[in-house]
Amino acid sequence: MSYWISTILLILGIYIAISVALYYLQDYMLFKPEKLPKDFQFDYENQKTQEYNLETRDGATINGLRFFPKGESKGVVLYLKGNSKSIKGWGKFAVDFTRHGYNVLMVDYRGFGKSTGKRSQKAIKRDLQLVYNKIKEQTTEDRIILYGRSLGSGFATKLASMNHPKLLILDAPYYSLTKVTARYAPFMPLSLLIKYPLPTYKWLKYVQCPIHIIHGTHDKLIPYKTSVKLSQIKPKLTKLHTVIGGGHKNLNNFESYHNMLDDILNREPKTIDLETTSINVNHSSKKTKEKA
Repeated sequence: MSYWISTILLILGIYIAISVALYYLQDYMLFKPEKLPKDFQFDYENQKTQEYNLETRDGATINGLRFFPKGESKGVVLYLKGNSKSIKGWGKFAVDFTRHGYNVLMVDYRGFGKSTGKRSQKAIKRDLQLVYNKIKEQTTEDRIILYGRSLGSGFATKLASMNHPKLLILDAPYYSLTKVTARYAPFMPLSLLIKYPLPTYKWLKYVQCPIHIIHGTHDKLIPYKTSVKLSQIKPKLTKLHTVIGGGHKNLNNFESYHNMLDDILNREPKTIDLETTSINVNHSSKKTKEKA
């Protein structure tokens, strides 16, 4: 009996030790920041940029870049990036929006690039709302587009749920970060341990603007079926764009992705008069014959 008790206690001890490690080390596992020196100079070929810094109420600094279109601006895209590196590398994707006439704002989360401050889900949400408020000081909300990529999709959804942007675009979004991590640690109590649950599916319920979801069918990190589930939350406002063969990090290498962005950014949605369609027509026209 003592042998089994000792074994159970050992297993329980290991389980608790792993749980504690997951709780305290998750920042290192979830975030892959690239830090930049304060004097680093951003430089992008054929892109006009302006660097800015925002001071938060708790003394942190949020560093960002603004990319300008060549002609008259149609509005602003607030681009919320993924969990790796800094805006130094992510900046090269701004051209996908400036070429359509939009200003692009990118920011580094706390601990990324030149941004400082203690990182937490609450702090990042507060920082991004501050950025959004600064954009509203310069333009109206009907000219603001939120674009969330991977990790940024949850934060973009939260912002959209609390404000009234023109559009919300989610690129390879997750249902919740708890669900993503559960794939790699299915036996751990992640709902209690994870400090960044980022429940995109909950926040999406409160979004009132048009929602566009872009996802690749070969995404191994966040499965395509995730976006299918998200698209069913607000079906009347949501359009799902499928990149056949697209993975998690290479959607920009597909022509179809750029065609999708063109449709989203440049074509106003049309209202369809459903009374003039076949929406109420049943596919089967078989009639039951009455017996004489």
